[in-house]
Amino acid sequence: MARVKTLPSVTVIGDLVGSRVALDRGELHTLLRRALDDINERYDVDARITVGDEYQGTFATLGGALRATVDLRLALLPAADLRHGIGRGDVRVLDEAERVQDGPGWWAARDAIDEVQKEASRAPTRRLRTAYRSADGAGGPDPIAVNAALLGRDELIGRLSERSLSVLGGLLSGRSQREIADAEGVSPSAVSQRVRHDGVGVIVAMTQRLGGLV
Repeated sequence: MARVKTLPSVTVIGDLVGSRVALDRGELHTLLRRALDDINERYDVDARITVGDEYQGTFATLGGALRATVDLRLALLPAADLRHGIGRGDVRVLDEAERVQDGPGWWAARDAIDEVQKEASRAPTRRLRTAYRSADGAGGPDPIAVNAALLGRDELIGRLSERSLSVLGGLLSGRSQREIADAEGVSPSAVSQRVRHDGVGVIVAMTQRLGGLV
């Protein structure tokens, strides 16, 4: 019998929110595929659509996974939104050729995305889109603290207008406020006001801090 390879991983399971009622599901999937291609190049991963509206990928660090989930959401918002379950734990490679994997890391990610769906059905946490779970003995940061930060981050992102989402995406990609203002056709002061008053600056700071988690 061939030996099953086991390795520790940070796993991500994501899917489109409300895609079944989308007017053009084909266009949504095209947008998602392009966003995943960009994530794969930027983070050197192999995230891919698995079936229907769902996609999966593994990351070297928790911070990388948390940052990638924001990048993916911003690539689709406001046209569509995404939810993500992030897990930490061992992953068993059952078939390298077919890229079939199993194990506690994936089970933790599945539990996490199920929790997102459950919490998003409740009014106080309806904007939650990301959750993190760690398998027994997997170590890593305290999931309670990470999920508290994610709850706040997702709430702030969920309140942003289309223009503020664009400003957030620009800042996270490394562009200056003046460069964003020129691209948006507005004054630098208008961008600065959105950064301060819409919580865009707070989201950037949270994303940077969460991105440092290992």
